[in-house]
Amino acid sequence: MRNFAALFTTFMKKCLLLCLAAACLFSCKEKAPAPRPAVALVDAVLRDTSGMRRLATEAGKLGNGGSIAIIGEPSDVLFLSREFALSDLRDNIDGRMRPDSLPDFAGEKFDLLLDAEDAPYDHFLENVGGSDSLRSLAVQNALFAWDSTCVRSSLDTKALLHKSRSKLLIYTSSLQAEYGLFDLDTLQQLAGGACPVISPAVLQIQKALDSGATHIAVWTSREVRDAGAWQAVFERMAPEGATLAVIAPEQALDVRTRLRGLLRQYLATGRRMDALILDHYGLPLAPLNSEISLIRRIGTEEDASFDRILAQDFLLLDPSAVLLDATYALLREKDLFAHRIARPVLGYYETFEAEDGNTLLLEVGPEYVAETYVHQID
Repeated sequence: MRNFAALFTTFMKKCLLLCLAAACLFSCKEKAPAPRPAVALVDAVLRDTSGMRRLATEAGKLGNGGSIAIIGEPSDVLFLSREFALSDLRDNIDGRMRPDSLPDFAGEKFDLLLDAEDAPYDHFLENVGGSDSLRSLAVQNALFAWDSTCVRSSLDTKALLHKSRSKLLIYTSSLQAEYGLFDLDTLQQLAGGACPVISPAVLQIQKALDSGATHIAVWTSREVRDAGAWQAVFERMAPEGATLAVIAPEQALDVRTRLRGLLRQYLATGRRMDALILDHYGLPLAPLNSEISLIRRIGTEEDASFDRILAQDFLLLDPSAVLLDATYALLREKDLFAHRIARPVLGYYETFEAEDGNTLLLEVGPEYVAETYVHQID
């Protein structure tokens, strides 16, 4: 296993690279951000002669034979992987929205990179320089996904196992939209790689804007709200006159109460709400839609005030659904489907800190995942 942390330490001098415009999948409508230097790990990979640069150079050039990597905090990765594995919304022949009793992602191999060592990501932003660490993490996890080996055992880090190399990267964390994907894009452009990268924040904002939404709200956590990631992505993408309100509703026993708390906060903006983006995986949509329907009936004075701000064509965006749609569309567009009549296969990998302080990737089994993360799967 290549020693990522050692290389990071060796090349702590940051190079002022000619920074190219940051762009990830489906973000072609983003405005070009101001130039900024990439993190030191990008320079370390570009200077490396032991194989890491080759990984970046060959990224995205495997055709349809590689895996789909889902990268992020374990709870988000596991929830999203289940959605991918069970999805049957389309006809696999022509792609129309019509179930055909064959999984939409039949024959695909999903490599689940459970970043247990670094989760939760919001803690990076509590310390000075933490954002650079989070940016480096996005690059490191991409290298893990592109590599063809991983550690066999946490007790013997010299023994390696073969793993699939990834043809597509899905980052589940909205923080990665602002912290990390710029550096990953810079690395690929300078190394010659072409691996598609999917960002939930970019996709959801673009979908809202494409629907005609002008005034958008985001339901997220207090830490992500304060980090400003959604605001930064929106500023790069939104046309003049569009607005964004990033809200962290107070905790409550049920999502209906939290939704009403969010709407109370949004009332203070005095604007119409055209779309609400959910920045949480697994929020139950049925009770949310039910509560919105109840508000539309205007049973109380508060309902009337909420109904006045909700657009007639109000749009509720769930990250899982948006990511599934985007991934399916990308695989069809670029002919990256595996074209095998078989159920999707899930491979489990977990990051851990070795005795020497380096972060490595370990293959784990489904039994371990069920025992370790059972509370995050159900």
